[in-house]
Amino acid sequence: MLRGVEARCDRAARREADPVGFVHQYQSLADQEIVALLASCFAFGNVKALRAKIADVLRRLGPSPAESLEDAARTKRALRGFKHRLYDERHVAALLLGARRLQRRDGSLGAALVGAFAGANGELVPALVEWVGAMRRLGGLDRLSGNGAAHILPNPEGGGANKRLMLLLRWMVRPADGVDLGLWPLPPSALVVPLDVHLHKLGRNLGLVTRKAPGWKSALELTRSLAAIDPADPTRFDFPLCHLGMVQDCPSCRDPVRCEGCGVRPICRHWAEN
Repeated sequence: MLRGVEARCDRAARREADPVGFVHQYQSLADQEIVALLASCFAFGNVKALRAKIADVLRRLGPSPAESLEDAARTKRALRGFKHRLYDERHVAALLLGARRLQRRDGSLGAALVGAFAGANGELVPALVEWVGAMRRLGGLDRLSGNGAAHILPNPEGGGANKRLMLLLRWMVRPADGVDLGLWPLPPSALVVPLDVHLHKLGRNLGLVTRKAPGWKSALELTRSLAAIDPADPTRFDFPLCHLGMVQDCPSCRDPVRCEGCGVRPICRHWAEN
């Protein structure tokens, strides 16, 4: 049934309503990595509002974000006055400058992560701890105080679902399919679903998750459930499921009007139990 949801997903239309749409506007790997990092770090809250803020940052940086970040002083001037929820100009500048410096050091963000993954013996979280830590140090995020500095590129060992980091990895690692880009040579089987409260609710409705809190353990549980369908690429179902929940406005209850036409209604616990 999940394969049917995947087949019916209008990827082209949904991509343009998703932060990943910005990544597809660029051609060079350096620009795609910078834009993907920015878009994923902003991927919380109202989608329309966050897309507007991503577009604002990209407009300020100019046609090649990676090239513009070669000049730290220019970058800071370009971002002057920027504000989005927890983030201000200092947080965004530190994030992007750290990413560009890591690109220069290791050749690309993907190469840096591949090296960290190998050094961590194929363990995802320790690799991300090293990778995130390098970007934070290189950009000076560790020297900034406040919630914005901690939130924009968080410690992967913090206990949360790491939704935005997992979203970035899905975009950059999964095989190119019109949404994800397949740019980083890591095994898709190592990825974990980018779990948020909406996908957690949908996962519980479908019996794919039993835990009540949408944390890291729930993300692993959902990933294991999806790996039973495709062990080599379990996160392939994330995009269609996420956008199914958005399109249907999943009510997490038996609602004949809002549930009409839902592709997973036959296996939803709210319908199976009645």
